[in-house]
Amino acid sequence: MKRLLATALAVIMVISLTAGCGGTETTTTKAADQTTTTKADDTSETTTGSEEPSGPVEITVVTSYGGDDGNRGNYEDAVSAYEEATGNTVLDASATSDEEWKSKVMTDFEAGTEPDVLFYFNGVDANPIIEGDKVVSLDEIREEYPEYADNMKEDLLVPSPVDGKVYTVPVNGFWESLFINKAVLEDAGVEIPGADYDWETFMADCEKIKEAGFTPVAVSLQEVPHYWFEFAVYNRGNQDNHLNLPASSDDETGAKWAEGLGDIKALYEAGYLPDNTLTASDAETVQLLADGDAAFLIDGSWKIGYFQENCADNLDDFALAYVPGQGERKATDLVGGISMGYYITRKAWEDPDKRDAAVKFVEHMTSDEVVSVFATTSVTALKDGVIPSDDLDVLQLSAIDMAAGATSLVGAVQDGMSAEARGDLFANIKNIVTAKITAEEAIDSALALQ
Repeated sequence: MKRLLATALAVIMVISLTAGCGGTETTTTKAADQTTTTKADDTSETTTGSEEPSGPVEITVVTSYGGDDGNRGNYEDAVSAYEEATGNTVLDASATSDEEWKSKVMTDFEAGTEPDVLFYFNGVDANPIIEGDKVVSLDEIREEYPEYADNMKEDLLVPSPVDGKVYTVPVNGFWESLFINKAVLEDAGVEIPGADYDWETFMADCEKIKEAGFTPVAVSLQEVPHYWFEFAVYNRGNQDNHLNLPASSDDETGAKWAEGLGDIKALYEAGYLPDNTLTASDAETVQLLADGDAAFLIDGSWKIGYFQENCADNLDDFALAYVPGQGERKATDLVGGISMGYYITRKAWEDPDKRDAAVKFVEHMTSDEVVSVFATTSVTALKDGVIPSDDLDVLQLSAIDMAAGATSLVGAVQDGMSAEARGDLFANIKNIVTAKITAEEAIDSALALQ
């Protein structure tokens, strides 16, 4: 974990944020059994692989870059550049990443209608397709394409919990932290949180914000309670034990989870959450912060694009701070990592017409140039880091400062839970805060599905 932190923070501190969209122009030539790709900056990558098909190829790609994802435009530009360079066609079936999307991806594999390339999660969510030999490992791909993903730091390529092998090539990772509305804080007489922000001060600030007529915390316990769950649990433990899963609510980890869930209940009972937090959508509660009606929002690095697009006229009102710490966790201890990457499916790998096209697509989408466009403030695995940009806005600069001050980076414990257990626990958080069920009962209910 210390090596991951050192690498991730080093990347974050030099990372560039680019609000523009663009792709990498490439030309591809074939000689014998080598493919040489020349990029717009005159650098070349040579990859040894199978014989290419004689004509253009059509591949199906599924990603989470759908809907209102902040990188949707960047994704479309990158795909267009790949199609122009290769003559191949990409049939895009991307959608917004949620539980319904995850379920559909798994159902397609079960039905034999999986895509050729998939951008998906690394953790337990992908276990079924790995256990079913539905995707190809980097080791196997590199037997024919030795330079596949060689621009990535090996220690940041995430192994599968199934067999310890790496199956995905990442684009960018994430951090989760505290978005604030500075105008609301100023009107409420509350100072902008610093690196030493603690839970006691946070609760006092929430009271001031409430008395000033604002909603302290923008959150939908109906749709996205998981950000607060993650940090509330982390606040009751430390970096070394955060990823531990309980066996029951009675053990040490279970007690920690119950205490964290109790802190969320305290926020609800104090009236620090939106009046409609039990029924509102995530979009509705995020809008509270955007409209200057709420002060605090926990979300991820991907949310920067939302504020750039929807709050361009008053972007100076927003900044990144730190989720208040408690116990052993410092406010500057972040949740983050690299949780998604590109898979090549077994179906495409064993199709002589599609294998090379799929490999070239992933190589293009994970090149230094394309990753630099997607990366914004997030963690990457690039050996050389992202290609810098001088065009940074005030929110991006704030995010860089926040990330540069981080003291640790640990993954999300929820990623170690099965989809069924996770869904059950998060659905019960609104029942916990309204005292319909105890935290211990909710934990045991979820663990029964683990």
